[in-house]
Amino acid sequence: MSKGEAPGRDQSRFPDPRSARGDVVAVGDDLSVDTLRDAYRHGIFPWPHGNMPMPWFSPRRRTVILFDELHLGRTVRKTQKRSDVEFTIDRAFPRVIRACADMPREDQGGTWIEEEIVDAYTKLHEAGDAHSIEVWRDGELVGGLYGVDAGGVFTGESMFRREADMSKLALLFLIDHLRARGATWLDCQVMTPHMKAIGAREIPRGKFLEMLEAAQESSLRIF
Repeated sequence: MSKGEAPGRDQSRFPDPRSARGDVVAVGDDLSVDTLRDAYRHGIFPWPHGNMPMPWFSPRRRTVILFDELHLGRTVRKTQKRSDVEFTIDRAFPRVIRACADMPREDQGGTWIEEEIVDAYTKLHEAGDAHSIEVWRDGELVGGLYGVDAGGVFTGESMFRREADMSKLALLFLIDHLRARGATWLDCQVMTPHMKAIGAREIPRGKFLEMLEAAQESSLRIF
């Protein structure tokens, strides 16, 4: 890391986000499993921006979903009960992340999930830190999402759908799964129109880091 290589709290290779003036806390192209694990455990994530060196973010305004504040339409809830939809966890991580990369984004000029990200997070999945939710209908993958277990908190990275509402169904299944294991919220990183529409909120970085540390101290096993 080129912007603060000295160890931060808990001997992190990253600087403490609390001391950062902006959203970017470090810059560097190391996407190894150890670096990614360290980053997520300290509320930091990589977000490629064109051809520039990899920036590592800990946004001053962090987006989270508190499960009690989630709101989805009746149509989605009705679709959730369809008997022909099956949900799985970690059955097809490589397919999910590539489907997310191929998903058109109205609020983005193109995908940030390039080959180096696919490779890095697939290795993180193989190490047990990155996870996927799959939605199947008649044996076909019709929706899903992937993200990272940051030590008892799920940090969502991306979702996709090939049929209406399937990414939302993946999120609902994930939340039910996390609730059953004692979690009460998840990390969405940054606000998007889609996240705002389903009840996500922004909180100060300091508050987010407090919530992250509290969840880690609770030793929740969410997967």
